[in-house]
Amino acid sequence: MTTTGRRALLTAGVSAAAAAALSGCTASGDPGPRKPSPAEVEAERVARAEAALRLRSVTASRTLLERYDAALTAHPALAPRLTPLRRSVAAHAKALGEGGTTVRPATAPPAATASASASTGASASARPTAPPVPVATDPRAALKELAAAERTAADAHTAALVTAPPEYARLLASVAAAGAAHAYLLTEGARA
Repeated sequence: MTTTGRRALLTAGVSAAAAAALSGCTASGDPGPRKPSPAEVEAERVARAEAALRLRSVTASRTLLERYDAALTAHPALAPRLTPLRRSVAAHAKALGEGGTTVRPATAPPAATASASASTGASASARPTAPPVPVATDPRAALKELAAAERTAADAHTAALVTAPPEYARLLASVAAAGAAHAYLLTEGARA
């Protein structure tokens, strides 16, 4: 069943529940609240499982994005090499979160993020900050760490394919393949 089909089923289940609740208000002698049907329970279970899967996938991509930001901060000379890959990872995080998972935007490079945070004033200082991601002092070691992080994220996306709905599974497979390509470009591709 596609994501769209599941949403339609969930919407139909919610509409049926609302109609039953309204008709229950007008009936006399109603013994109490109506128990959800098996289809409604299943639709709710599927929706929750998909939301959890999306959240795990987005979290893996966001963690990788934070690694890129830390590497760019620690090694600004690597920006020409890392910026296009970072931009791709940011697009993946956004695409993986569409349709059900709320994710704070991460499309700007670290310098733009810092200036945006400074312009927001008090609201930015009220937000909790994550501890800094450690980065190797040697640029080559930092690239190897990023490649390992890319492989870890790609493995997480590949593992999620088993339980993902078809549309989301295709997206996960594409993101995992891109992660493998990024890992190659960060390590082996530099030697060619």
